[in-house]
Amino acid sequence: MEDLVQLSYAVDTFYFLVMGVLVMFMAPGFAMLEAGLVRAKNTSEILTKNVALFSIACIMYMVVGYELMYGGGLFLSPDNSTADVLASGGDLYYSGKSDFFFQVVFVATAMSIISGAVAERMKLWAFLAFAVVMTGFIYPYQGSWSWGGGFLSDAGFVDFAGSGIVHMCGAAAALAGVLLLGPRSGKYAEDGSINPIPGCNMPLATLGMFILWFGWFGFNGGSELKLSNVDEANAVAQVFVNTNMAAASGAVAALIMSQLLFGKADLTMMLNGALAGLVSITAEPLSGTHLESMLIGAIGGVIVIFSILGLDKIKIDDPVGAISVHGTCGIWGLLAVLITSDDATVEGQLTGLAAILGFTFLASLAAWFIIKMIMGIRLSEEQERIGADRAEVGIAAYPEFTKS
Repeated sequence: MEDLVQLSYAVDTFYFLVMGVLVMFMAPGFAMLEAGLVRAKNTSEILTKNVALFSIACIMYMVVGYELMYGGGLFLSPDNSTADVLASGGDLYYSGKSDFFFQVVFVATAMSIISGAVAERMKLWAFLAFAVVMTGFIYPYQGSWSWGGGFLSDAGFVDFAGSGIVHMCGAAAALAGVLLLGPRSGKYAEDGSINPIPGCNMPLATLGMFILWFGWFGFNGGSELKLSNVDEANAVAQVFVNTNMAAASGAVAALIMSQLLFGKADLTMMLNGALAGLVSITAEPLSGTHLESMLIGAIGGVIVIFSILGLDKIKIDDPVGAISVHGTCGIWGLLAVLITSDDATVEGQLTGLAAILGFTFLASLAAWFIIKMIMGIRLSEEQERIGADRAEVGIAAYPEFTKS
């Protein structure tokens, strides 16, 4: 029996760590997606943001965030370790360090969402200052309400892998920043017309989307937390299949809708459609059937297009569509739980939605405003014209082709 307990512990710990590595691989996914969807003159700067935000997230979550969200943080414990995580029955479950590693890559994901939304006109150091606040305090505090066993958990709020806790949270913080920041120069004409600003590298953006799709199996699959018995193994398989089908359906639905709306098969909309399907299913990828998961993903793939178009009409400039993908579809994902889960209630889902969205937006707005007062958050008109690569990092991503 003792050998079986140790084997189960080892298997579940290893599984948790591998799933964390998959989620960590979403970091280059975000970096490549964003680098492809911005202009060439801003590429190196956004890559710098993505490397720096991941590093800051790891440090801040160890120093304060994990303790705030769950208690028992690594940094403050006398022996620089946490106790083993215990299952409800008191049996050993998996290593506490594996839990920290899995959770820290989630907070980095939430911060990565913001990077693309504020791209091409935000100061690098202002963004990194906000990353300290977001990853150390805002994200962990709202996460403690549900995954940390707080009042949302008691209210019956269901969010399996984070449609709201991670994705909607990141989008709400991004929206607050975008509203204070304003649109890119030249994005909206005086007559109200919209001037498209295409990205520089569609192969890179497509690669980024596929990397995110790949990493999402760790995001959702790892959230099952265990693998070491028949029921848990079957549950993980169910999560993987549902996650994949939602993404595929979101991509196809967005492709068809873009053809109907624009008369063209819009690649960028299809990329965001796949991600929309993934965000939509993340709140509950286990309890639904494969057909229900396809429906949820397809609806996400459609509404993301209308959200992107709608935000553009009210002059909210989001270069990569992050607010729509992670915010609008994060909201849809939380509501879609009501279709598939017997444990979810309308009251519980709406309470969680309002609490996370409201707190994150207001706290982020305050943080962005303070940073704006202290150091400013927007590049000058001249810096924006020459590009953030020259203005902020001094390294051009494509030196042979980039012009001022």
